[in-house]
Amino acid sequence: MAGTLSFNVSSCVSSSSNMLFRSKFNVVPMRVLRGMPSRSRFSSEFIKHFFTLIFVHAFMVLSPSGIYALSSNDIKVGINLEVDGSPWRVLEFLHVKPGKGAAFVRTKMKNYITGNTVEKTFRAGSTISEANVMKESKQFTYKDGSQFVFMDLTSFEEIRLNESDVGDKTKWLKEGMDCNVLFWNGKVIDFELPITVKLTVVDVDPGLKGDTQSGGSKPATLDTGAVVNVPLFVNVGEEILVDTRTGQYMSRA
Repeated sequence: MAGTLSFNVSSCVSSSSNMLFRSKFNVVPMRVLRGMPSRSRFSSEFIKHFFTLIFVHAFMVLSPSGIYALSSNDIKVGINLEVDGSPWRVLEFLHVKPGKGAAFVRTKMKNYITGNTVEKTFRAGSTISEANVMKESKQFTYKDGSQFVFMDLTSFEEIRLNESDVGDKTKWLKEGMDCNVLFWNGKVIDFELPITVKLTVVDVDPGLKGDTQSGGSKPATLDTGAVVNVPLFVNVGEEILVDTRTGQYMSRA
């Protein structure tokens, strides 16, 4: 008569925090199963472990909180972490393995809410929550007083950001520009500019006749008020491409 297998799922989950917070798991390859004695291929312990892994993976994927757990070994530049109840973006990281003591990950992170940048270390292999930061494409339509108005071109819903929220990004922002607005827990926490923007030179010293090389540079004021260094041959009225991450001239548009 076939035996009946039963186990308490909650006890399996709580018995190993590492198991609960791993989004990746390994399933025993079939070639390994074929090499096992027939009586031990599907032992109760194996089946219990297998279904526990399936449950944990489903829990991670379908978690209503939308917060996923990571290992500190998964940290990389640009990833969003939730630390001390706030969302942070990793700007820099370095895996450190000292001669003595435990390995760790040193990071430099920026708080989306406060804008503060701090350095923080995580023990290697420790569990960290990934912040559920969502991106939605919005178009910057106009400025209303001290507020910047972004519109969803599908629903026509408007989102307003204060000058303090926009910060230095205002020098690259033009009406009609598509941006990514970031949400966390239903609140707007930041927005991302396009990596490359096309802007017009409104003030610059006259170009040198016959100089078409980029051996030298000069400051140029753009239509957004930003000042960038451009090659000597660039003149007023020309459109140029600028990298918003570095603020550097890329080429003529």
